[in-house]
Amino acid sequence: ALTSMSGHGSLAQDFDKGLTAYKSGDFATALKEWSLLAEQGDAVAQFNLGWTYSTGEGVPQDNTEAFEWYRKSAEQGYAAAQYNLALMYDNGTGVPQDYAQAVEWYRKAAGQGNAAAQYNLGLMYANGYGVIQDYVYAHMWWNITASRGGEKAKSKRAIVAKYMTASDISKAQELARECVRKNYKGC
Repeated sequence: ALTSMSGHGSLAQDFDKGLTAYKSGDFATALKEWSLLAEQGDAVAQFNLGWTYSTGEGVPQDNTEAFEWYRKSAEQGYAAAQYNLALMYDNGTGVPQDYAQAVEWYRKAAGQGNAAAQYNLGLMYANGYGVIQDYVYAHMWWNITASRGGEKAKSKRAIVAKYMTASDISKAQELARECVRKNYKGC
């Protein structure tokens, strides 16, 4: 979903003008406002341009263009863009499929508390996509996501637990607690 901006003075006013235009279906104005900000390096505007090209709202749908705007935003540390970039690598959308790159960008977004990225890291570890298969880390990420209300993570955690020893489960739980204590940094 699109993101809004607040507290950035005239930049926020220009951004909000674009957001209001977008919500009212005036995509030309939205693109004009966001393009100016995105070219100046605004990560939120870059993300929204990525979203616009990804969905094809107001522009021809173009996954390659979406990827480029998400990449610019993600490289500035914008978690939503990092997650969307990871999804594109994961699914091979607009870029060749690359699980290792997907894991890298999921980790960056997960480190900022993005629950969807944390859940998907569990999937990557459970399946061995882009990483060595590791049920302890899959369980750890799903513990974190489940503790935040993720129902799908609870069922995935239960499935993977069937293939783990009690010691492995205990280790995964301790890693999850440590990760949350460190605010998801270096997990």
